[in-house]
This record gives sequence, C-alpha cells and structure tokens, in this order.
Amino acid sequence: MHDLGVGFRHLVNGQRWVLRHGRWFGFGLLPGLVTLVLYAGALVGLGYGADDLTAWATPFADDWTSPWQSLFRGFLTGLVFAFGLFLAVITFTAVTLLIGQPFYESLSEAVDRSEGGEVPESGLPLWRELWISARDSLKILLRVALFGILLFGCGFIPVIGQTVVPVIGFCVSGFFLTHELTAVALQRRKVELDDRLRMLRGRRKATLGFGVPLTLAFLVPLVAVFLMPGAVAGATLMARELTGEDEEPDDRPAARMSPASQHRPVPGNPYAS
Repeated sequence: MHDLGVGFRHLVNGQRWVLRHGRWFGFGLLPGLVTLVLYAGALVGLGYGADDLTAWATPFADDWTSPWQSLFRGFLTGLVFAFGLFLAVITFTAVTLLIGQPFYESLSEAVDRSEGGEVPESGLPLWRELWISARDSLKILLRVALFGILLFGCGFIPVIGQTVVPVIGFCVSGFFLTHELTAVALQRRKVELDDRLRMLRGRRKATLGFGVPLTLAFLVPLVAVFLMPGAVAGATLMARELTGEDEEPDDRPAARMSPASQHRPVPGNPYAS
C-alpha cells in the first residue's frame, strides 16, 4: 500500500508544482487545447458521417423492411461512434505529448532544474525526438489494443465481466498512461522503451497509484487538458525516483540505476550519437 501512496503523491506534487509556477501551467495547456479541438472536430465529423458509413458498409440491408433496417443500422452506428470515442480516449495522451513535445520537454527540464542536480538533455534534433516518441507511442498503443481486445472478450463472462474486468482495464490503462507520461523525462535520460517498461513493472504499485486516478480523471476530456501540465511535472518527479536521482549518490542501489543515470550509452541505443 505504501507504493500506491508514493505514486499518488507524485501525481499530487506535480499538480502543485505547476500551480506554484503559473507560467508553466499556461505553457503546458496549449498542446492539450490543440488536441482537444482536433479530436472534437473529428468526433463531430464522425457523428455526422456515421450513418452514411454504416449504410455504405451494409448494402445487404437495403431491402430490409422497417423497423429491422433502422434498428440494425442504428445499432452499428452506435458501435462506430463508441469505437471512435474509445480511440479518442486511449490516444489523447499520446497525441497530446507528440504535438506538445517541445512544450513538455521544456516543462520537464524546468521541474528537474527546480529539484536541483543535473538536468539531462537528449542532445537530439527535434525531428528525431518526434520520430522516437511517435514510434514508441505506436508500440504502446498496439499493446493497449491487444489488452483491450482480450478484456472486451472477457467482458462477456457473467459477473466477472461486469466487476473484475473493468478494474483490470483501469489498471492496464493506468500503467500505460504512466509510461507515456514518464517517457518525456526518461527519453531525455536515454532510457529505451523496454527499460522504461521494466522500471515501471519493478514499481508496479507506484505506477498504478499514479496512473489509475489520472485515467479516471482523463475520462473527462476537458479535465485531461487542465491536468496534463501537472501530470507531466509529476511524471518527471516519478522518473527522478525511478532512476535514483532523488537519493544521495552513495545511497543509490546499483540495481536501481538505469543506463541513463550512469550517463553511459547503451549499445544499440537509438539515442546514442
């Protein structure tokens, strides 16, 4: 239970940090607002076009009599829109981080600077940082989609599907949301995707303590926009703990130190120059 509290404390401290540094809070809102406008436009367009899409995809129902045609196509239209909304929810953070890469990099560096010590920098051009972020986010989204398909199937199991499965779903979403957010700070520390996942699995309860409450809050898109700057700040604080940077050098266990915290390039690391 202690680690759950540690993760939640990082989330709260991140929100406090941006509230104390109002300029960074406003700075960090911009990418989320841009993403929200884009997604709202896409969902409105889907709402208007879902009927036509369903009719185009089901020509075999053209000759069906009323009310069966309307009921069938209305049900499929609802599924199409629900699927679009689901995609919007699970991709919102990844797209916001991609759009706001320079913003959130600067915010994360400011958090590191305020905490003292060295401020890691990737040393890569912006285009390459964007490419690495997009590539890693796609890999994470594919994993989330696989979990989603599995959990969707389990949702039809009586009782378990309506109780246990939703809880597991929020835990899975919280874990990967924490990964997406800590990646901003850990990429600057030259920590690769597999190593980042290994770090978070090693602190699974802290990861869930950070990510699950945030996932629940992010179900409301407007809330997600206002929480994003603090979420990035909190994830940076969490990344500092994961790499042992908040401890005295002599107290850092060797097992907890990542290649990034030792400042040595890893063979095959795409960040290495």
